Amino acid sequence: MTVSESAYARGRNVLGGPLRTCCLAPRTGFYRDGYCATGPEDIGVHTVCAEVTTEFLRFTGSRGNDLASPAPQYGFPGLRPGDRWCLCASRWKEAYDAGVAPPVILEACHENTLRVVPLEVLQEFAVSTERER
Repeated sequence: MTVSESAYARGRNVLGGPLRTCCLAPRTGFYRDGYCATGPEDIGVHTVCAEVTTEFLRFTGSRGNDLASPAPQYGFPGLRPGDRWCLCASRWKEAYDAGVAPPVILEACHENTLRVVPLEVLQEFAVSTERER
């Protein structure tokens, strides 16, 4: 994918504006370009930009997706509380239903998130983008 194709594929955020960067360190997103963009090959729909919490990391680990442990073979450093990461919309919703949903950055959540989670719910968990990474 070229830079212009990648920028086009990013789409809009849940507020209707341009999709903003979620995190570059660690580099996140299905395409590992820092954006929670999605496409037909993204079966998991990695569209929710979240600031992970200890509770969420424990929760997702208990569901078989250990995001806290490094996986050097994939260049993955492991996440710590406060790191931003593009989560699967369905996992975020599952965490919400379990009472452990992490905060989200609305401007960096892809609009396809709204197919799984209503905007009103996301807004309850919104944090400021002032600390862009």
